[in-house]
Formats: sequence, C-alpha cells, structure tokens
Amino acid sequence: MRLSSLGLVPQIFLGVLVGAGLGLLAPGLAEPLGLLGELFVGMLKAVAPLLVMLLVMSAIANRHERRGDGRKVALVLGLYLVGTVSAALLALLASWAFPQTLVLASVAEGSPPAAVSSVLTDVLFSLIDNPINALLTGNFLGCLTWAVLLGLSFRRASLGFREHLETLAVGVSDVVRYVIRLAPLGIFGLVCATVASTGVAALASYASLAALLLGTMLAMALLLNPLLVFLVSGRNPFPIVFKCLEESGVTAFFTRSSAANIPVNLNLAKKLGISEELFAVTIPVGATINMAGAAITITVLTLAAVNTLGIDTAFGTALLLCIVSALAACGASGVPSGSLLLVPLACSLFGIPLDVAMQVVAVGFVISVLQDSAETALNSSTDVVYTWAVDQWRPGVPGSAASEADSAAP
Repeated sequence: MRLSSLGLVPQIFLGVLVGAGLGLLAPGLAEPLGLLGELFVGMLKAVAPLLVMLLVMSAIANRHERRGDGRKVALVLGLYLVGTVSAALLALLASWAFPQTLVLASVAEGSPPAAVSSVLTDVLFSLIDNPINALLTGNFLGCLTWAVLLGLSFRRASLGFREHLETLAVGVSDVVRYVIRLAPLGIFGLVCATVASTGVAALASYASLAALLLGTMLAMALLLNPLLVFLVSGRNPFPIVFKCLEESGVTAFFTRSSAANIPVNLNLAKKLGISEELFAVTIPVGATINMAGAAITITVLTLAAVNTLGIDTAFGTALLLCIVSALAACGASGVPSGSLLLVPLACSLFGIPLDVAMQVVAVGFVISVLQDSAETALNSSTDVVYTWAVDQWRPGVPGSAASEADSAAP
C-alpha cells in the first residue's frame, strides 16, 4: 500500500513511530533530521500571521449582515475564560487529591513577570502594535487588531477590491494546506531530535508529577470540555472533541506551539463547516488567551512547590491561585514552554522566594517534553472545540443546530 493513500493522521503517527525508533537507535542522525522539524514549524509560523490578517480582513470586508454574529464571538471569548478558570480549579482539586513534592536543585534561566498586571499590560500593548512589526514578530493580537480595523474600513471599498482581498486570503490558505501536507515529515524530524536529546531517563525522576499534569489535562479534554460543549450546543460533544484532538491536538503535541498550529486549526474549522466570520476571529485569539493547559501547569507546579516547603494552603488563597493562574495563562506566550516562566508569579502568592520558584521552573523544563506537548495539544484543540460549540448555538432554541453543520461534524 502506498503511503500517499493513507490519511494525514495515519501518516503522522507513522512518522512518530519511525522518528522515535531512529532517535533511540541512531541518535547521531538527530541533528540533520531535526532540521526537517524546525523547517516545518518555521514555515507554519511564517505563514500564520499573514494568513490571520488576510483571512480576518476578507471575512469582515465581505461580511454579510447576520444577527447574532457579534454575540457568538463574545460567547466564544467568554467560553475561553470559563474553560481556563475551570482548568485551574480542576488542577487544584487534582493536586489536593494527589499532592506532589519536588527535589529542588538547579535554577532555570529567564525573567518571570513581577505581577499579573504586567502580563495583562503586555497583552494590551500587543493589541496596538505596529502592523508591520506584528507581522514580522508573529504578534497575533496585533495582527488581529489591524485586520479588524482594516476589514471594517474596506467594507466601503469597491466590490472588485473586496473580491481581490478574498482571492488573496484563499491563495494564502492554499499555501497553508501545502505546508500541512508536510506535517508527517516535519513531525518525524521533531520526534527524532527530541527522543535523541532527551530520552526517558530524565523523565523518570519526575514521573509522578508528569502523570498528574497529563492526567489533569486529559480530564479537562475528555470531561470538562465535553460538558461545556454540551451546555452550549445541546449536541453530543464527543465526536467533535475526538475529531479536534485527532487533527489539531496531534500536530500541536509535536510542534509545541499554539502559534504554529493556527493554520492547522483554521483549516480544520473550515473543514467542519464553521462560519468563517466566526472562526477567522476566534481561532487566532484563542491561540493567545485560551490557555487551559497553561492554567493547569501553573497551578500544579505552584502547589507542588507549596507542598515541598510545607506551606499551609487556605481555601481562599487556593481560589485566588486559580484566578491568578487563569489570568497569567491568558498572557502566556504561544511558543514552547511559554507558561513555565509564569510559575514564579503564582508562587509569589504564598511568599515563595524567586530563587526557589525558579528551581520549580527548572523542574518544569525537565518534564516539558511531555508537559508542554500535552498542554499545547489541549490549548489548541480546545480553540476549535469551543468555536464549533458556539457555532451550533441558536439564540432562543436550545440544542438546535444548522443542518449543514450536521453533515460536516464527524
């Protein structure tokens, strides 16, 4: 059977198996083969900002007036916030049920933010970034701001101009599809390099902590997310949850970058028949502020530090930790291990010194090959899950959905 006859996801899994085998058996090949993975992630990151800007501009400039579109965008954003806070609460309960302690030794490098306000301030300044700089640096909030403003202005442009704008958006979307077809090769290179450089020995000492993090993220993906989807859409949530984990979660797991996975999510949302006027806005925003996995990481590692130092955790302080974790997660960078440097911020709630908190960050980097991969897969797949749920929502008609979405959903 020819490889090309297999679907994209089976090809990716085959690439994972071959890459892991080569990483273990021939680690000397890791560097040249790892270049394939770096090129794949680089291409995704290169095309993503331009795709977001053109897609949103075109969607708004050519938008047909329909009641409820604005409310649906607001509902998705609200769902992002609810999901992130719920993830932090779930992590709190899991940490209480299975308390963790750490062996602290090394100190990680980096400069954590001093307060939540500084994180949120960075987000606000990202919104008003120069459009050229936003494209060059991959600042998706800045790209989105200018895309919305220009799209509203271009609504008054001639029909011919708006059609050319749509043609540009379609052209870049086609480029994205070509890049996504290279996913099996790119992920093969990423897995080979990761297995060769990390192996499994480094993970063994923190297996319990890694298991708690992964188990909590899995519970969020398979329990809380389906519940939220059902409450919003009234539909059976599991087909869409599994579909998004399969097509979005798998690539996000290995690229470990929400930003790099934006083109994958946009392509998946279109395949599922979600309104382009909705997903063109919510998917890029979700890659920045929908961070359930980051909230889980921050909460679990902070409570592990608290347990290690023998600090008593009052109920009120624990709830405050969940809120701080959720807000900090919303400002987490859409790049690998972007949430780990926010752990000291949460640790400061309990008076934990910065040097100790940075040792906790160092532990996070040890297990990041699993933690960050699972975190990104949860964050990225949830963007599409929540957007699909709200797309099914019909004001005043609980549980109803468009017939065309029925045929698109798995």
